[in-house]
Amino acid sequence: MKITDHVDRVDIKDKLCGKTKYIEDMTFDNLHFARTLRSTVTKGKILSIEYPPAEEGITVVDHKDVKGHNEVAMILKDMPVFAKDQVNYYGEPIALIVGRDKDQIISFFNRTKVTYEELPFVDDFKSDQAEVFTDHTFSIGSFDELEYDDIFESVYNTGYQEQVYMEKQGVVGIVEDDIITVYGSLQCPYYVLNALKHALETEDVRVVQTPTGGAFGGKEEYPSLLAIQVAVAASKVQAPVRLIFDRREDMAFTTKRHPSESKTKTYIKDKKIVGMDYAIKLDSGPYLGLSDVVLQRAIFTMMGCYMFDVIRVNGKTVKTNNVFTGAFRGFGAPQSMYALELHMSQLADYLGLDQIDFRKTYFVKQGDMTSTGGVFNETICLDEITDKLKDIIDYDKIKSAKEPYVGYGFSFIPHGGGFTGDGEAAHIKAIVHLKKETNGDVTILVSNVEMGQGAITALSKIVAATLDYPIERVHYHRPDTKYVPDSGPTVASRTTMVVGNLLHLAAKKLKDRLDEPGEILIEERFKQPDYVKWDQDKLHGNAYMAYSWSALMARVEMDPITYEVTCTDIYGVYDVGVPVDERLLIGQIQGGVVQGLGYGLLEKMDTKDGLIQQHSFSNYVIPTTCDIPTIHCDWVINKYVDGPFGAKAVGELTLVGVAPAVASAVEDIIHKHINVIPVTPERVMEAMNED
Repeated sequence: MKITDHVDRVDIKDKLCGKTKYIEDMTFDNLHFARTLRSTVTKGKILSIEYPPAEEGITVVDHKDVKGHNEVAMILKDMPVFAKDQVNYYGEPIALIVGRDKDQIISFFNRTKVTYEELPFVDDFKSDQAEVFTDHTFSIGSFDELEYDDIFESVYNTGYQEQVYMEKQGVVGIVEDDIITVYGSLQCPYYVLNALKHALETEDVRVVQTPTGGAFGGKEEYPSLLAIQVAVAASKVQAPVRLIFDRREDMAFTTKRHPSESKTKTYIKDKKIVGMDYAIKLDSGPYLGLSDVVLQRAIFTMMGCYMFDVIRVNGKTVKTNNVFTGAFRGFGAPQSMYALELHMSQLADYLGLDQIDFRKTYFVKQGDMTSTGGVFNETICLDEITDKLKDIIDYDKIKSAKEPYVGYGFSFIPHGGGFTGDGEAAHIKAIVHLKKETNGDVTILVSNVEMGQGAITALSKIVAATLDYPIERVHYHRPDTKYVPDSGPTVASRTTMVVGNLLHLAAKKLKDRLDEPGEILIEERFKQPDYVKWDQDKLHGNAYMAYSWSALMARVEMDPITYEVTCTDIYGVYDVGVPVDERLLIGQIQGGVVQGLGYGLLEKMDTKDGLIQQHSFSNYVIPTTCDIPTIHCDWVINKYVDGPFGAKAVGELTLVGVAPAVASAVEDIIHKHINVIPVTPERVMEAMNED
């Protein structure tokens, strides 16, 4: 087959026919069930735990049963597997109640009493009482020597966003032949494996990814906690233990997108930007988790598609006693790009300049310096995608049209593919295996997972096209750490661009040996391109190997009585290199737009005394089919030399620009600033009634 051929998704038939077995469908002999005993205070010392009298068939599993380290290995090891003496957020796990009879477990659970000494807590990450976890600053030029005649500044706020994956969090732990195996709905098998090794102090562990019904980052780091818990439980009861959350539990106590506050101060001279000072804070909750990595992505692309002579960027992660936050599609960019792009729209209005022409003045070009002092090495097609967007939307007609209660908003977004800085080379060090079987078929062996995004199809197609094989002769087995190498996590828009390219290189080597008899195993290891230079201590150099780009316009309508906002159309033009499959690209665009629309207009989630208030679909509003706008999309072909067949990153880019575009479109109607998303009718009404 050729890379330009259309293919059906490899996994689609079984999913459509209901044959795919998820973790809750799988059967295990002598299966035990687990329920989590959680903190019912936001912060406090555990004074006592009173369990009912011991019952046959019930086992309590807590910190005393963790034989190694009662901590989850992430960037830091600050989060306990089970709380021991103190709890730091509402819902923190204290123990598992395990048994074969669910009714008996619930009865035992309901008769358990935990007594606390409640402690003062922090639930406002903008408070002066909130402790700073991490703090990063980088700059170009000097504000001391800056000449300006005006300043424009604003503060922008975003809230939580729930991943709303269709399949809830779920894992099963089992001891097989003295090996502790965890099966689970997860994104990163080797993250889980390494966390298990650390907590249990053993190498005799194995992780198997089961069919995963959505993740969006919510199953990146969080399953490590659950995996350790069920592994400890399975070891104690010497039977399989399954832990699956109900929807309320999943929404209330798992990681979310970080709430943020961004302060942007722009210095102007003769109606031109001469400097920009930007600072962002993220609410990490009580544990750092992946928050610092999320922060770094937020700040590394902070100047977006633009470059100014003088910039300063500061980012902080802040410790609170809210639910701990983590990975979510976009990984910090939705917060920072919302602030930057809404700021650019407001600046254009403030200066009386055209929304697009104003931005084009500052577009980066190939060879320009990045905000972190690197160099844009690849061809940049920002002018081309912008001109194509203008043609598609008939920009001149839109500018002259004066439709009542109709607004138009824009955003221009970059997204770096793969891990930041030297993450791929120094930390991930991806390895892939490609195996020719004795019958001539080829097997892909990687740790990257299918979670609904089309990874099986994309990776299989890359290998099949390189070998000029039918895709039916290329096979992908769900990652099992017993058999697959560590090719890194399924995150950061890296699966196609980074892992797909390693498979492409491996397939090229295999192609020359297809006529050899017997099995052949090809190994390929990641090598950092020579043009990527990065100093992590100074946050200086090329933050990414390559960038994908997008230009968006949102059209919205507002009801003048209810202030309800409806997004009728999203227009987007994208540079993702060369699409590996156009239908997969369209699917990513459509899914990203809908998720970004929820972030910008609908999905309000907040806390009270540290407890998430919206934990069901009755009060957490997500887009339905009635809310989805008409999505118009196109792309340019801009081949990336180090991507498979020229492909770059796709998955996260498609979400990031939607919220600032729809927020700008609302401001285009009401001619007032709304610097908080989601833009709910209540917020529109407040803005309309302000003096």
